[in-house]
Amino acid sequence: MERRFELRKAELLADCQVHPAVFEGMIDRLDQFAEPFAARLRRPEQRQHAQNYLRGLLSDVERKNAESIAYRHDEDRQGLQTFLGTAPWDYQPLLDELASQVGTILGEPDGVIVFDPSAFPKKGRHSAAVARQWCGRLGKIDNCQVGIFMGYVSRNEHALVDMRLFVPQEWTKDRRRRKECGIPKELRYRTRHAMVLEMLKNRGPMLPHAWVAGDDEMGRPAWFRRELDCSGERYLLAVPSNTTVRDLEAELPPYSGRGRQPKQPFRQVRAWCETLPKEAWTRWEVRDAEKGPLVVEMVKRRVVARIDRKVGDEETLVVIRRLEEDGALKHDYYLSNAPVTTSHDEFARVAKAEHRIEECLQRGKSEAGLGDYQVRTWLGWHHHITLSMMATWFLVLEAQRGKKMDAGDHGSTNTQATCTTHATSQRLRYPGPHHPRVPALAGSHRACTALSPQST
Repeated sequence: MERRFELRKAELLADCQVHPAVFEGMIDRLDQFAEPFAARLRRPEQRQHAQNYLRGLLSDVERKNAESIAYRHDEDRQGLQTFLGTAPWDYQPLLDELASQVGTILGEPDGVIVFDPSAFPKKGRHSAAVARQWCGRLGKIDNCQVGIFMGYVSRNEHALVDMRLFVPQEWTKDRRRRKECGIPKELRYRTRHAMVLEMLKNRGPMLPHAWVAGDDEMGRPAWFRRELDCSGERYLLAVPSNTTVRDLEAELPPYSGRGRQPKQPFRQVRAWCETLPKEAWTRWEVRDAEKGPLVVEMVKRRVVARIDRKVGDEETLVVIRRLEEDGALKHDYYLSNAPVTTSHDEFARVAKAEHRIEECLQRGKSEAGLGDYQVRTWLGWHHHITLSMMATWFLVLEAQRGKKMDAGDHGSTNTQATCTTHATSQRLRYPGPHHPRVPALAGSHRACTALSPQST
């Protein structure tokens, strides 16, 4: 390993060290954190249940569900299960508080709102909205519930702020199952994209942002991209590799002198990429990695996409590729309504943000019991997911506190105090000796300015 990468590795390991003082008073800070959320619940026992459930989600119990958490707190199991599964308390005000805090503490004018579906494997057919559908966690079509999640990504951090439970069409006419699970009678079938637009309308104004991003499921429908454009949103959405486009910047075919001027044919983006000359790609180092510099290449072009034999609006096609460890080239394809003159750095930043919501979901599932629920009802699912997202947000705030601590700052922090200080990473870092920065290799040439780790 080169000397500069050995130094970088040592610096990263030092960033992972956590001083014990970081954890002092955490329970008291959790109670302070829960106060503005609990204040939105009407009854005192609901507030107490909410606080106990948050403590359980952040504890070391193996399965973070109502039964395990009640046992941990020596609490009546039925009371906590009723609070979670059937008590008619409104979770939307808690999500309002969550989005407001995230927007205030992490908000940046050029922040990115990201949408992504996430599946929760389930057995049987009695849980609300369960059906055989694509389950990314299992990598196949299987029995599961699917939640559509809204995340917020800034240079400081990233967090989940809203969600919807997707109800498949087969549930719309199954009155018995709907009644058993408590799915509201007035609820009708809605596409995942309609849910995204609703979340964006309701909570988008709370989150300072300049971009909307999402995976290739979000980017596939042309009508959805057009709807975002008409709403004044700037988007960078992943699209499948078989999306057909016409390159508007390519040289036109020869004109025979008769009829209309011929145009470039429509081609799938993966086939279009194969025809590009080497000099069409812009190459630069993103950051240093353990085995060497992480290098990516990008190309951007003005195109029109064709969907169902109809030609869409002019958009910017962005393709980012990188070399995988096995030697294969990995391509990511995006369409955007941003002008083609948008910098490579900006497109790369937003593309990176699109992947951050996966980290949000993984953080929630591994550290705050996001997928550990054992409830079957509509309310139960939304109650648990809301409280889990709150617990995950508390961990983000604690990580920020650990990041900004100095040797003499062991006092409590709350969301109001955190609003005035922005951390730059989730990592908890003990303020020890500073490792020297590693300069770039002398004489190295890049097509554009290198992205720092913090910029993505």
